[in-house]
Amino acid sequence: MFVSDIGVRSYSFPAEVDPVASDRAPLEQSIGVIIPALDEEQSIGKVLADIPAGLVDIVVVVDNGSSDRTAAVAAAGGALVVSEARRGYGQACLTGMAALAETGVDIVVFLDADYSDYSEEMSLLVEPIIRGDADFVVGSRVRGERQAGALLPQARFGNALATWLIKKLYGVAYTDLGPFRAIRHEALKNLQMADRDFGWTVEMQTKAARHGLRVAEIPVRYRKRIGTSKVSGTVKGSILAGYKILFTIARYARS
Repeated sequence: MFVSDIGVRSYSFPAEVDPVASDRAPLEQSIGVIIPALDEEQSIGKVLADIPAGLVDIVVVVDNGSSDRTAAVAAAGGALVVSEARRGYGQACLTGMAALAETGVDIVVFLDADYSDYSEEMSLLVEPIIRGDADFVVGSRVRGERQAGALLPQARFGNALATWLIKKLYGVAYTDLGPFRAIRHEALKNLQMADRDFGWTVEMQTKAARHGLRVAEIPVRYRKRIGTSKVSGTVKGSILAGYKILFTIARYARS
């Protein structure tokens, strides 16, 4: 492991550690997973099935107003399903946090429902936190292996611009705003997350920088999602998300 001169750690595992092992990591801590989902009937079962057996204590799928069988498939897959009719990625994440508030979990993992992330790599994200090396870990699709066409050009451009701005304004060198991430539960609560839509991931990363959290990035694999993206899959979604991300970066720089 090495530490960059501006605070983001690039984590590599000791030779004796198998980061994708299905057994609980040696330093036992409880883990909760939040998965926002909107019309992901075809993918949510696969996402849940690939979570390493025995690793997590609770999985919360937040059904964000789906018109298909997302909730039923998630429940059949063993998740606690919470309904949230108010649309928005951030709103769904906030609702998931509320569902975990009284569980006492030590670590919270955020994961998309579209099967673009590799759930089986969850151990990679939680291991640095369990070992006491990090408070917040971002899965970097930019540094990891990507299926051709998985990360669309508009998403790559937005990531590059946003992370460049964060480095300039906050002095922290992220490479990605990837949704697959893990954070100590207590640290997450202290960030007082508020965004209800496209600014959620960048809000977490800018606030982590402002709060001085120990941040690490882990290269993760990324594949084409099942179905069409609600954000980068449409021109309107890309524009709205881009505006909100840039607004959020500037907002917390001023506050």
